[in-house]
Amino acid sequence: MVSSCPYDFGVPVHPDLYPGSSLGGLHAALTHAAHDWVAVAACDMPFLTRDYWRNLLGHLENAQAVVVAGPGGRLEPLAAFYHKSLRPLAEKQLREDHRRLQTFVRRARAHVVPWEQLGVDARTFANVNRLLDLP
Repeated sequence: MVSSCPYDFGVPVHPDLYPGSSLGGLHAALTHAAHDWVAVAACDMPFLTRDYWRNLLGHLENAQAVVVAGPGGRLEPLAAFYHKSLRPLAEKQLREDHRRLQTFVRRARAHVVPWEQLGVDARTFANVNRLLDLP
């Protein structure tokens, strides 16, 4: 295990092979995934619940990615599931220096789920980077 993390959480930490973007982090996760599906959660989204993830699980069939269209229709690619088969697409996009997750999701066979179908409120998708950001 290679780790650049200064903390020992007792889990493997794999550095990005293509640092500098969320897509690079997703690529690293897909590269080292022990299972077919990877759940991705942004560290600044503290309101993602167990029920949110359970409801998303019901949409995996015939998809390579399951992404929510949040309030206003904005895709939430950092609160989603990705299939390991997307690793080559992620690598291709990174090699071409196209680092946007929104583009990646559009290129994948993604099932986009309207947030209202998940039985959650808009607060679920809040980004909290400072105490002032708390809803």
